[in-house]
Amino acid sequence: MSNEIFGLLALVALFGIIFIGFPIAFTLGAVALGAGFIAYGPMVFDLAVLQTFSVMKDTVLASIPFFLFMGFLLEQSGLMERMFTGIQQLLAGLRGSLYLAVLITATIFAAATGIVGSAVTLLGVMAGPAMIKSGYDTRLSAGAIAAGGTLGILIPPSVMLIVMGPVVGVPATDLFAAAVIPGLLLSTIFTMWCLVRCWLNPALGPALPPEMRASSMAAVVRDLVIGVVPVIVVIIATLGVILMGIATPTDAGAVGCAAVFILTLLSRRMTMAKIRRSAYQTLEVSSMILMLVTASNLFGAVFSRLGSAEYLASLLTSLALPPTLMLIVILGLIFILGWPLEWVPIVLIVVPIVLPIVQALNIDLIWFCTLVAMTLQTAWLSPPVALSAYFLKGVVPQWELKDIYAGMVQFMVLQLVGVGLVLAFPQLATWLVTRN
Repeated sequence: MSNEIFGLLALVALFGIIFIGFPIAFTLGAVALGAGFIAYGPMVFDLAVLQTFSVMKDTVLASIPFFLFMGFLLEQSGLMERMFTGIQQLLAGLRGSLYLAVLITATIFAAATGIVGSAVTLLGVMAGPAMIKSGYDTRLSAGAIAAGGTLGILIPPSVMLIVMGPVVGVPATDLFAAAVIPGLLLSTIFTMWCLVRCWLNPALGPALPPEMRASSMAAVVRDLVIGVVPVIVVIIATLGVILMGIATPTDAGAVGCAAVFILTLLSRRMTMAKIRRSAYQTLEVSSMILMLVTASNLFGAVFSRLGSAEYLASLLTSLALPPTLMLIVILGLIFILGWPLEWVPIVLIVVPIVLPIVQALNIDLIWFCTLVAMTLQTAWLSPPVALSAYFLKGVVPQWELKDIYAGMVQFMVLQLVGVGLVLAFPQLATWLVTRN
């Protein structure tokens, strides 16, 4: 058996073991070491050491704990709850005001941190009871919360973009700039969908009843000032300096982290127990991500040395499909894989495999990465995994899982519309990059 075929069999075995339910990081490492030892003997252990050190020396990955800590601090401090309340009360007389409050809050939260699971959970806790009490449509409510919460996977500072940058050899700052307009585009599409549906059928999202509105506009302004202004300061302190080229994502993450920490202390709702909890969550998630990156780098090195990546690339390019059609095929494959898998194995395993094909077709890598990120965003909304559904069901148990799924599917279709727009108009992803 040739090394190329052996590598493809190792890839099939890897996905088979992951589908069974084994931890991805340990599976990646075990399959890589096993296949490498069979093919090359003890040399694979030297390769493992080199790959581990290469990950440890990557300064961009050091920004991950900073952005995670920012998000967990904002979650624990209650600043996001105040922001949601202020926006909700400001729009109280409008049909579908809670949908708007959810999506605006989700967009701002996504721009302050790259966390998805926490965003869905927090939005569910804040908006779920209010939506039920106001008689909002269950499916549209669940879809808005789940879709809004997934914006954090795309809108900078997205952890996924930080991980994807070294994988494809593109600066994370360029990926951040490329994702801004598509992220805001998706947020706008979600918002317009909710507004139009409530305009056509007011029963889907009636205006807030008088007993749920604020007693005075002064209270609304206070919540907006306390809840929105600090988060805007954080966004300026992080994204602003990154997009203007003043600082690297790691430096900007450190500055933003310090800014959030000070703001949460000033909110007087932060306790030592909450700070400790945020630190533990950051350590746990950061360790998981970095272990996955290390294990995937080792598997990728073994896979490439076997020649399987080049063999697969030459096989697909021999089909002689036009570049756009080939790109659609790749995105379709990623979309299908996103149903049973999370974004991590796709970014770390699948993207490196198709990367030579993309490069051979001279497809812009920044545009390609943006399309991949938008397509992977659907992984959080597509059954059977659809982690957003389980996060939401956990905090709003009154909603049936089938209704949550039904609500998420309509927003998944909207996301595909957004992918189609960026596919048709690459400038949506490349304009800000070329402006820098």
